[in-house]
Amino acid sequence: MSDDTASALSVDKLTKVYLKIRQKRQELATEYKAQDEKLTKQMDLVKRELLSYCKEHNVESVKTTEGTFYRQVKRRYWTSDWESMYKFVLDNEVPEFFDKRLNQKNVGQFLEENPDLLPPGLNVDSEYTLSVRKKA
Repeated sequence: MSDDTASALSVDKLTKVYLKIRQKRQELATEYKAQDEKLTKQMDLVKRELLSYCKEHNVESVKTTEGTFYRQVKRRYWTSDWESMYKFVLDNEVPEFFDKRLNQKNVGQFLEENPDLLPPGLNVDSEYTLSVRKKA
């Protein structure tokens, strides 16, 4: 048997093993997700009861023999008018309103369209990835 034939068999076997492992991981992930959703629903029921207790008794925290629970206000902020928000941020000099991260897709597209323009301080990391598809 030639080295090419042995190599092809080895690559065939590695591909088969890879697909088998991926399938098992998908099965486990599906099973986990189903069980986790069930437990999350149960926790949500208990959480609602504990929040109701805090409201009824006008308390922010309760110490029990099993542990302490407390309630707090959680706020989330968003905008439905980005143009006005950008203007507000510029006018009031509050750039900290935004997260410090780059939109990967948009930066990549910009660099493809403008190969001679490289923003200062931009770092690029490239690596090969591997995709494996089942035989049709």
